[in-house]
Amino acid sequence: MPEFGALALLPIVVILIVAVATRRTLFALFCGTVAGALILGGWGGFDVWVEYTGKALSNATAQWLLLIVALFGILMMLFEKSGIVTDFARWAERFVTSRRKSTVLTFLLSVVLFVDDYLNVLTTGTSMKPVTDRYRVPRTQLGAIMKMTAAPIAVLVPVSTWALFFSGLFEAQGVTVGGTGFGAYLQAIPFIFFGWAALAVALLMSIGWLPKLGVIKRDAIRAERDGDVFPLGTTDDERRAEGAALLAELKADDPDGSTAQRVATALATSADAERKPQPWGFLIAMAVLVGVTIVTNANVVAGTAAALAVTLVIVLVQRRLSIRGVLDAALEGIESMLFVMILTVLAFMVQEMNTTLQLAEFVIQVTEPVLTPALLPAIVFAVCGIYAYATGSFWDLAAVITPVVLPLALALGADPILAGAAVFSGAALGSTTCLYGDGIILASRSIGIKPINLMLAILPYAGIAAGLSFVLYLVTGFVMA
Repeated sequence: MPEFGALALLPIVVILIVAVATRRTLFALFCGTVAGALILGGWGGFDVWVEYTGKALSNATAQWLLLIVALFGILMMLFEKSGIVTDFARWAERFVTSRRKSTVLTFLLSVVLFVDDYLNVLTTGTSMKPVTDRYRVPRTQLGAIMKMTAAPIAVLVPVSTWALFFSGLFEAQGVTVGGTGFGAYLQAIPFIFFGWAALAVALLMSIGWLPKLGVIKRDAIRAERDGDVFPLGTTDDERRAEGAALLAELKADDPDGSTAQRVATALATSADAERKPQPWGFLIAMAVLVGVTIVTNANVVAGTAAALAVTLVIVLVQRRLSIRGVLDAALEGIESMLFVMILTVLAFMVQEMNTTLQLAEFVIQVTEPVLTPALLPAIVFAVCGIYAYATGSFWDLAAVITPVVLPLALALGADPILAGAAVFSGAALGSTTCLYGDGIILASRSIGIKPINLMLAILPYAGIAAGLSFVLYLVTGFVMA
């Protein structure tokens, strides 16, 4: 049994309790790191906390993520200040004439941006919230559709960042098809059940064939009645920061909350609406972002930097902003992401502490005695999903668990490709739901709500997809045993 045993669970328990009780993700993560530091260092806990801050900042993945966040912050602020995203939203309204069409377009855009889940949520949230706001779609519903699509589509498409990473894990363990781990990953795709189930749930949500549940049901009633698309507890300052002044005006002028068409009419009377919208700046930037990312073997940093360079040229050539305006927007963009950057550092501190506390080893040893070839895929999925949700580790989880699960599957006589698919499904489940995971943090930032609101909105739908996946792994495990 690992040295710390069940005590390794304490930081995670603290984070979840504090987050739910206070709805303050940053504070909850801080409390979790303090708990971890006290377990590891006792009275020297402060020195341990400082040490793990350094470890988090020196983590290559954290550095990569912080760079992406900063670049996307600049890109989004340039879109906003120059009016590029507003032009795209007004142009998209020609094709979006109803609430359902706005949510379906959200789903389709998330599918198209399959290359990486970070790119997916940041781009989809930034571009679609002006459109869905006008049709009184609550921000929690917008975020849920995005997140139920982002990681699931990335884990299913073989040219995404997720697929390239997981293919390497297969190859490292000697599980290959046609001599490559990529071949093994291609065979695993049909068995990544959470990916398929989550996509189906997201599609049904966007079409309106799945009932609104929990937080989304409550927010949808208020959005329809008052035109307020933000979750309960959102302050006026937070609403203004997201450009919600128009919604407030419409609420005052239109207390009966007639239709979304009234919103479009109000927009058409503004000075900006007098000119014909030009969506090409946004579309070209997004095409460059996706294209460069694919060409550079899923290098999201290169794709984002290329899109930023193209956007700068467009903004300056079209005289949307002056050079001074561009510099001010860049600084504002970085400042707007400061909250996300701090959350990211704290999240990686938790991950580093979990590694030292041997949380993964504890979970594996607790569950290993009940494993059989038939039960292995379902139990692996459940353990990985719970572990990923509790720790905020997704790729890290797969890197730690795969070297244990694949040899175990071979030793038990179970199919290693099916077992690997269960690990990847669990990672995708965690990425979709974890309160302090980078996916939820970035998605909540892109749509202007708190991570706790987004997580609570997603959980019922992710639970449906997870339950279906668990049953499918049980059935498939017994069939293939």
